[in-house]
Amino acid sequence: MVGIVSFGAYVPFYRLSRDRIGSAWGKGGASTERTVAGADEDAITMAVGAGLDCLQGWVKEEIDCLYFASTTPPYALKQSASIISAACNLRGDINTADFGNSFRSGTNAIRSAIDAVKSGSYKKVLVTASECQIPPPDSEQEFILGDGAAAFLIGDSDVAVSIEGSYSISNEFMDFWRLPTDLYNQSWEDRFVLDMGYFRLLPQAVSGLMEKYQVSSKDFSKVVYNAPDPRSHRAIAKSLGFDVNKQVQNPLFDVVGNTGAASSMMILISALEGAKPGDRILFANYGDGADAFILQVNSQIEKSKQRKGISGYLISKMMLPSYGKYLHFRNLMKWDVDRRPTPRTSLPIYFRESKGLFRLIGQRCNRCGHEQFPRQRLCMWCQKRMQSPDEYEDVWLPKQKGHLFSYSMEQRASVIDLPNVNCVVDLEGGARFYGLMTDRDPEKLTIGMPMEFTFRKINDAQGVHNYFWKVRPVRE
Repeated sequence: MVGIVSFGAYVPFYRLSRDRIGSAWGKGGASTERTVAGADEDAITMAVGAGLDCLQGWVKEEIDCLYFASTTPPYALKQSASIISAACNLRGDINTADFGNSFRSGTNAIRSAIDAVKSGSYKKVLVTASECQIPPPDSEQEFILGDGAAAFLIGDSDVAVSIEGSYSISNEFMDFWRLPTDLYNQSWEDRFVLDMGYFRLLPQAVSGLMEKYQVSSKDFSKVVYNAPDPRSHRAIAKSLGFDVNKQVQNPLFDVVGNTGAASSMMILISALEGAKPGDRILFANYGDGADAFILQVNSQIEKSKQRKGISGYLISKMMLPSYGKYLHFRNLMKWDVDRRPTPRTSLPIYFRESKGLFRLIGQRCNRCGHEQFPRQRLCMWCQKRMQSPDEYEDVWLPKQKGHLFSYSMEQRASVIDLPNVNCVVDLEGGARFYGLMTDRDPEKLTIGMPMEFTFRKINDAQGVHNYFWKVRPVRE
């Protein structure tokens, strides 16, 4: 039996209220909100967050493959899945692949993972989907789009949600697209896009699934699917005969927004957080055609609920104080010339120090037992050599939490999200981490507060995204 073994999600810390967007352009706006990725976040960092959430309690050495789906990857030529694999500290001998160019890329990756496990090529495949979108200012999309990520572990043992059947259609229909030179997505007139695309193709896939497996709308406890906007989402439910109040899962528009390739997967995770054994779920996704699945919830679901997931991340948030702050996060204006030296990078250093920079691997001295980071030739405690494998042990630090020992704030640093918070964190294992703090309210920082690691972008330098780990107050 092949299915979902585990699931996890990531929802950014920052939110932007829709009435604040409206007031910036002299328009009305709802009192709802949407997610906004931080200035140090992108599709890769959010996918790492979702992947680590999904893998809690699982042995990483069991993962054979990682797929990443997004229409907003940070690199046009450079695999994102390999970076995510390193940050999640997966084995080096696994397969990695990127899926993109369509909002259906998330379920395309899931289908590929299912087929790979069924064929025996892999035992467990981690599928991640993530979007960090930039909608045009003063547009309807600016109210609708959001940022976030989802992850599923697909396998053939310890299955929490079995995949009972699937049905897919492919259709060459131009609704949303983006050229290599475009900053924003393009689309045609709304009525044509919806009537000839979404309202035609998604029901076709759902109806084809029901006919293929001889089921009806009444056979499902929950129905999960994506949509361009809330109105279209409600209209599809009625056209297919589903009970909007009892069967249709909340699409998260009021608290997250439309997260593109990650949208349907994030909605499914929200549904699974409240699912119970025996529930049957219809799961569908639209984009250049449509995919539809029949899912059956098993008793193993209780183990997979021990995650932050959608619900855990939603309760931890900070509202952006102004629309101008959002513009800075997305770099959507021509700013004053920065007279400070431009950032630089060194790919040879990244190559030599990849275990520490991407995987955040520290050391435990086998003589005195103390942990330390960064990796040293001499133990800073007992001053003994730590070069041969029998003199030290690798320690993966992101799994550890810590406590804030000290911090300082810089109001004139060359970062977007001021103040820049430098800090010292004492980790559970005894190591001490010196680094930057993110996802924090500067007015609520206290010595001794619990901290956790998060994979982030440090800067952009010489055409390269520089990634490393930061700390943040524990999001609970």
